[in-house]
Amino acid sequence: MKKIAILGSTGSIGRQCLQVVDALPNRFEVVSLAAGTNIATVAAQVKRYLPKLVSVGTEAAAQQLRAALDSERPASGPPLPEILFGAEGIERVATHPEAEIVLSAAVGVVGLPATYKAILQGKDIALANKEVLVAAGELVMAAVESKRVSLLPVDSEHNAIHQCLRGGARGEVKRLVLTASGGPFRNTPVAELDAVTPEQALAHPNWKMGRRITIDSATLMNKGFEVIEARWLFGMPLEKIHVLIHPQSTVHSMVEYVDGSILAQLGPTDMRMPIQYALTYPERVASNDCALDWRSLRRLDFDNVPPGKFPCLELAREALRVGGLLPCALNAADEVAIAAFLERRLPFPGIARVIEGVLHRMPRARIASIEELLAADAEARRLAADEVERQGAAVRHAS
Repeated sequence: MKKIAILGSTGSIGRQCLQVVDALPNRFEVVSLAAGTNIATVAAQVKRYLPKLVSVGTEAAAQQLRAALDSERPASGPPLPEILFGAEGIERVATHPEAEIVLSAAVGVVGLPATYKAILQGKDIALANKEVLVAAGELVMAAVESKRVSLLPVDSEHNAIHQCLRGGARGEVKRLVLTASGGPFRNTPVAELDAVTPEQALAHPNWKMGRRITIDSATLMNKGFEVIEARWLFGMPLEKIHVLIHPQSTVHSMVEYVDGSILAQLGPTDMRMPIQYALTYPERVASNDCALDWRSLRRLDFDNVPPGKFPCLELAREALRVGGLLPCALNAADEVAIAAFLERRLPFPGIARVIEGVLHRMPRARIASIEELLAADAEARRLAADEVERQGAAVRHAS
């Protein structure tokens, strides 16, 4: 029985991970959970999975969780888990001595130090947190190699590439092909993007995801992040990582080999499939819950990314080319800009303009430690807030 720690247990990926645990009884034991402040959901998870350690976002949330569990615990029931909070708590969850594999699905840079420490302690990682490799890919992969642990991608595109790479040697790969749905504005003229609303941007045609990643899909920044991740996950240079628009989201990604062969991974738009793959690798375990409906598969369309329409993708490529602090700054600025857009303080194209301004202002320097990275993240967020205010002032002045 494989013992699991879950970072981000109340989020979409965390909840679907627990569905995989339910679907494969006697294969997994949940030993520790980290969540934010969704106390009702994490309390229900504790009652069902009986972890030994739980961490939540704040001290107040920890007190609420303890009270919720105490109020409903029968006298003869199991003991309460250890309940912690904050940065120390999530790191304790990730490094729990019994955990063999850590699902890293906490939203934002908060999951990075905990995931890094889990690697240093020899834990395998099922990675669903983009910030870990976008912001700190060089540091993290050096630790993975040093500790000889496995880092399995949960992201559907990288999970697909991981599967396709099992079909040949790395030296035989011509290029990796990441597929992108194109989001809700795939067919929207550039001239009309200034007027799009948060509600329109959140209406993804294929996937049900969190708010930030849905907006990232609309700007194609999610593909930019995936290009950066692919560079570190698979050791491929930027020029060997290609992005194609594929509206159906059925082909999750492809690998083209030097002999012209292309291996593609197809599947339903269901994240339980890549989660299960990562948790059970190198085995493939039978599951009756995830299956592609072949009757709905009428066509597969592919197209190049329209030049100039999705500047966030090129900003991500440029951040990877320069390296150092810039990928970290890219991620931080994106999060701040998206929040401003969702609060209607920034137009949709302003997201890219804020990010570009931050990348221009960030120093060109390398990152030698997680502490330096967190400092760079904080500085990029400060600069992004300044860029948002400057753009807002310009709009007010123009009107």
